[in-house]
Amino acid sequence: MQIIPHVPVLYAQVLEAFSDIENGVIIDCTMGYGGHSSMILEANPNIKLIAIDQDQSAIDFSTSRLDPYKERVEIKKGRFSTVIKEILKEHDIKEIRGVLADIGVSSLQLDQKERGFSFSSDNLDMRMDTDAQLSAAEVVNEYSQADLERILLEYGELRNYKKIASFIVNNRPFSSAKELSEALKHLMPTGKKIHPATLLMQAIRIEVNNELGELNSLLDTIEEAKFPNAKIAIISFHSLEDRIVKNSFVRWRESCVCPKEAMRCTCSNDYSYGKILTKKPITAEDDELKANPRSRSAKLRVFQTDSKA
Repeated sequence: MQIIPHVPVLYAQVLEAFSDIENGVIIDCTMGYGGHSSMILEANPNIKLIAIDQDQSAIDFSTSRLDPYKERVEIKKGRFSTVIKEILKEHDIKEIRGVLADIGVSSLQLDQKERGFSFSSDNLDMRMDTDAQLSAAEVVNEYSQADLERILLEYGELRNYKKIASFIVNNRPFSSAKELSEALKHLMPTGKKIHPATLLMQAIRIEVNNELGELNSLLDTIEEAKFPNAKIAIISFHSLEDRIVKNSFVRWRESCVCPKEAMRCTCSNDYSYGKILTKKPITAEDDELKANPRSRSAKLRVFQTDSKA
């Protein structure tokens, strides 16, 4: 299948976030098909970029797309929560001037029906890494009702999660995303602009790829690394991810880490990691929304670490 390059979401805002970085290394934790990576390399001619992805088809395509910048690019395969730890062992922490993570499934993964992410897919897969063991088929057809209820509530925030889980258990096996979304249409929320099965598919996809666990691990690694004078830019696509990023940034900003119930400060009151640059998440402008409707859910938050971190 021929892959056609696409313009990544919030590309102008991402470029603006990194515009003052004149040298050093920027880590693109979610390279995908090289959209953000290529634009960052073009706009910042003196920086080097380390790009991470777990999808081999994305790596194959982006290796070619980023070839004009090959002297300044290093591509690594794997989950970003693991690979970033390896990068920190290989590079001086002071070299890292920026970290970008565009969380979630890419537009091209959604468009490739054989990957099982789309509502109209003829299979149940949803693995971002096609070598991973757990797929949507195992989640839907083998998980206990209790486990299905857990992911539908926690990852889909579906109010009638018990009914949905019961229906799945009593009517499985399901062989495709299309079959599953059609069968459960009567139990899905209505009246929203999104596809009725969006939250159902979101919950299954998050479980398959451990997406929230990956995000939490990445943020923990960034916090522990104490990057000095670096920009941390995270793009999320639903409230669960955005809440995690927001709460992490708020915690990083705090100077005092004493318990709230403490009568007085007994810590050194010098724990701040830096400052939040985006009081509210940055969202797509009207022209981008018209050109790419999928950008409507994208939210960018940016954090600037202290030079003394």
